[in-house]
Amino acid sequence: MLDALRRFAISRSLFRQTTLARAVRRLGFVQADPIRAPARAQDLILRHRVKNYRAGDLEQKFQTLGIEEDFFIPYGFVTRDLHALMHPRFHGRLPWTRADARHVESILAFVRERGEVHPRDVNDHFQHGTVTNYWGGSSNATTHLMTQMHYWGLLRVSRRERGIRMYTLHTPGHTLASASPHERDARLDRVVDAAVRLYAPLPARSLSTLVSQLRYGVPQWRRELKDALRRAHARLAHTTVDGITWYWPATERLSAAAPPDVVRLLAPFDPVVSIRARFELFWGWEYRFEAYTPAKKRVRGYYALPLLWRDRVIGWGNLAVRDDGLRAEFGYVAGRPPRDRSFAMALEAEVERMRRFICSRRESA
Repeated sequence: MLDALRRFAISRSLFRQTTLARAVRRLGFVQADPIRAPARAQDLILRHRVKNYRAGDLEQKFQTLGIEEDFFIPYGFVTRDLHALMHPRFHGRLPWTRADARHVESILAFVRERGEVHPRDVNDHFQHGTVTNYWGGSSNATTHLMTQMHYWGLLRVSRRERGIRMYTLHTPGHTLASASPHERDARLDRVVDAAVRLYAPLPARSLSTLVSQLRYGVPQWRRELKDALRRAHARLAHTTVDGITWYWPATERLSAAAPPDVVRLLAPFDPVVSIRARFELFWGWEYRFEAYTPAKKRVRGYYALPLLWRDRVIGWGNLAVRDDGLRAEFGYVAGRPPRDRSFAMALEAEVERMRRFICSRRESA
């Protein structure tokens, strides 16, 4: 039965390649990360699901896709439907100091006058100094405040310019004050269902963790998440395997075809691998993202990409773009690659797909 759950997880997430707009709508959320090793997480996630996708396509076509940058569980790109469900994130007074509140009003007036702003222009105009950021470093105070204004729904990202967020005003379409308790529960349930659709099937403990992490996307409903989890348990399809209950959308049937003879190098934040507890249940080994681990303590590499062969993650790859092309090194849980000619051919094909995905953008620049 665990084999069926594993194949179900892979087949429903790694669906047949489609257009970028359809893939984003189907996923609902694409996690973002700025590290390029060999490409950003959002691009590595989409390349498996979008026909002829090339690194940078999401950023280039952002304005045509009907999506927003926002926190969901982590930060990334969400459909506008999901974005609307999560906002407004506050009712009444926002969490500013009096000084910051004055700065916020000034920034809003500046953005309103300009229409769209680059953070550098806002920084140059106001010069609010520096603050300590989340990682303990120093950040421009104006940029930090604009990030908070974006999170709380006062600003939105209109596009990116060389990777930098460009901001415009944002006006939420709903108000919490006018919504009935039933309407609030229904909206929160739809947010939970969006998370389940992305990551299912989920073991019970992972579902609980996932719903808890939604406090970042819907802080206004932080106290309601426990009840939302209870409703999800009653609403979702489920089965129990080896004492663990697994959940997935009630509209989906637990089934999957035999996996193809394909190798895929997955992003560390790909929906197939990002739920680490599920990863260990499915594949029997521990994968950890080590980009922020000191080099001497890394086991698999700075940005090791899980290597999926058929329906098994059997190892990892470390890829780097050099002047002479794409370099790839691989490691295997068993200590060696499968003794299977079809695997060797499939791995070679995946490396070539990765080369085209990354290098075609560089060659056309």
